[in-house]
Parts: sequence; C-alpha cells; structure tokens
Amino acid sequence: MSRREDRHHHLLGHQGRPVCEQDLDARLTSLLDAKMHGIAFSAYTEGQTPGDRLSRDQIERRMAIIAPHFKWIRAFSVTEGNELIPLVAKEMGLNTLVGAWLGTDSAKNREEIDTLVALAHEGVVDVAAVGNEVLYRDELSEDELLDYMADARARLPASVPMGYVDAYYEFEDRPRVTDACDVILSNCYPFWEGCAHPYAILYMQDMYRRLQKVARGKRIIITETGWPSAGGHFYGAESSPQGAYLYFLKAMEWAAEENIEMFYFSSFDEPWKVAGDAGEGDVGAYWGLWDKSERFKYAPIP
Repeated sequence: MSRREDRHHHLLGHQGRPVCEQDLDARLTSLLDAKMHGIAFSAYTEGQTPGDRLSRDQIERRMAIIAPHFKWIRAFSVTEGNELIPLVAKEMGLNTLVGAWLGTDSAKNREEIDTLVALAHEGVVDVAAVGNEVLYRDELSEDELLDYMADARARLPASVPMGYVDAYYEFEDRPRVTDACDVILSNCYPFWEGCAHPYAILYMQDMYRRLQKVARGKRIIITETGWPSAGGHFYGAESSPQGAYLYFLKAMEWAAEENIEMFYFSSFDEPWKVAGDAGEGDVGAYWGLWDKSERFKYAPIP
C-alpha cells in the first residue's frame, strides 16, 4: 500500500466514511433533520438510460427515500415518464423545479414545452426551466433558445417564474438570455473547472457572486452543484468519498446560513452515464448522495 493509499484508507474508516473530523455525522444529521432546500432527482435505475420510460412505481420509491430530507425536487424533463415526477413530488409535499429538456430535435422540443406548460396549469410546477445547458452543448443557437423561452413564458401561468439553466458564465456572456429569465438558474461546478478540493467551496461562492453582478436583483437559484465520490479526476479536481462528503456538507451549510436556494446534484448514482452520451466518463456515474442500489453513502439514515 502506497503512502497515498494508506492516508486515504485512514481518512475513510469503516465502510468508506470519513473520520477525519469528529463532528461530521452530527453536522450531517442536523442538515438532514432540518430539511435542505433541494436536490436533483435521478430516476434511472441500473440498466436504464434516457429514452427508457420511467414507471410511477420507481419514481414513488425513490421519491419516498429523499422526501424526508429536502423541500424541493428538480426534474430535468417532462416526457417518457418524467412528467410523473412533479405529480408524485406534489403528492409527497415537495416543491418543484421542472424542466423542459431541449436539444436538436424541434418536434421533441415542442413536446417538452407543451407538456411543461400543461403541468404548470395543473399546479405542479413551482419554477419552470426551459432548457438545460443547450448553449454549453451548442445544440441550439441563442436566438433559437430565446424563441423557445418567449413561447413558454407567454403560455405559462403568470405566477410561475421561468428561467433557463446553464453554467454561471453563460449569464455573464449572454445578456439577452439573462434578461429573458424571470429567475436565474445556474449550474456551479468547481470540479468541472479542475478546482482542487480545498478551494472548491470558495470557488463556488465566487461563481454565485459573479451571478449576482449580472442578475440585477433577480432571484438566483443554484440548480446544480456537487462533487463525485469516485471515477477519477479532472485536472486538479479529484473524486473521492471523503471529498464528496465534505463538499456536500459545506455547500449545504453555506446555502442554509446565507439563505441561498441550492439544488444538490444528485440524489442517486447514475450508471448509464459511463457508457452514455453524457460525455462525463467514469466520474459521471458517482455524483449521487445515494448509490445505485439506493443506499445512502455517508451515514446511516433510519
């Protein structure tokens, strides 16, 4: 065993849980008991990929696991069974940030937006997201995205705020998109910018401050932030169980202390991302607080 492996083993202790700070479990229990703001809902179980139809049973099972610990749920799509997510969430007393997943298929985009609008009129959408990182992925032009956003805004209930989800710097670089949003919905990932773990929370806080400068007083929601528990590294950012645990604790404590709306990414590990089109490699499968078998990774939950 190398020095690095020995130190890693010492820090993790029993079942891979960190033991380097005595109060970690107490801090975690406090967060879970108080209910944190929100979490991104990953519904696909092992063997499933986007495009497979989700069943109500699997959504209800997974939602019941996380509902006691969060106030909001985020859904990424409203087709292929995903439209059931906000319905189940409301039945379990959760608020909802619901997205229309946009891409290069205009017919699919229309179906997503039409369904999002319909769900909003049913009263199961608290915040509507029109698109997720389509500018980052270069799947739509800015003008095309703005057309979809304008169409959705015109048809959504006036009481439902609408925004677009992307990396924080897109809102700096694209003022027309920022202006079109009722609410700024931003993904903030120090890991994907190669930030070493000791500086990750400070880096994420700086991302938020940069958003404040361009939001001009608009509501800001951090729609995704997280740290992977396995799968390798991205430049100076290394995945690890203890790194993921500590990032989760510190990010959610900061959000609670500063009254910041934050959705942690993600609820469950997603094995499909390793072989899928997500482009994240092995690390993509290990962002969940719960593993692929729906077991909480960092401490026992009664």
